[in-house]
Amino acid sequence: MSMSTERDQRHKILIVMILEVWKQRYYGDPPCYTEPMSAAASSDLIPAPAGSTHERILRVGKTLFANRGYEHTSTSSIARQAGTSESQLMKHFGSKAGLLEAIFTDGWTLITEQARIAIQDVPSPLQQLQLMSGCVLQSMERDPELKLLMLLEGRRIRREGQMVSLTEGFLGFVHLVDGVLNAMRDQKLLRPDLSPQAVRSALMGMLEGMLRDRFLNERLAFPADFRMEQIQQTLGLTIQSFLVS
Repeated sequence: MSMSTERDQRHKILIVMILEVWKQRYYGDPPCYTEPMSAAASSDLIPAPAGSTHERILRVGKTLFANRGYEHTSTSSIARQAGTSESQLMKHFGSKAGLLEAIFTDGWTLITEQARIAIQDVPSPLQQLQLMSGCVLQSMERDPELKLLMLLEGRRIRREGQMVSLTEGFLGFVHLVDGVLNAMRDQKLLRPDLSPQAVRSALMGMLEGMLRDRFLNERLAFPADFRMEQIQQTLGLTIQSFLVS
């Protein structure tokens, strides 16, 4: 397959994934337009199986979900590429949704641990908050597949029970951010009329939205042509607006 043909197919699948996210976010219905990528188009994207069965399934699942989309990836294709069986996938993760949740849990757990280490010797909670946002940005840049999944397949309604899944890893990061914001409130750095949880939601929503728009700019020429440094700069200015003047 030529590089241009493969690029066109990836481009097409990415558009389908984005349409599904928008449709489920605003209407809550199952996606009506599905056109999965052929196995031949993405078979060369999967690394050779290595490591434990659990690790192989996680790694292959993340790659296939990122390149084909969650809805378009079957458990049989994940098991086959990971060199194992569907029964082993079910044994380790319970379901396809359980596998995606495990990928998010691993990703957020690693980000949270890196952030915790980064702030442990920093006395200022304001500096801690800035370091934590930097940890998220660096982690996303180091792992493009995880970034794509978090931005397009993350906290959204799915057909399995129509429930939004919040992983322990993500909640761990939320609790870490809340702890820093509560410390800022106790030190009277945060405006007293603002809830620390409202500030956290604003900052995390802003970070997620800017990362998603920048990602869409790279892939689909969406009008969001700004550098990663400008995300941190904008976050810094926003944080300043929440402080006691």
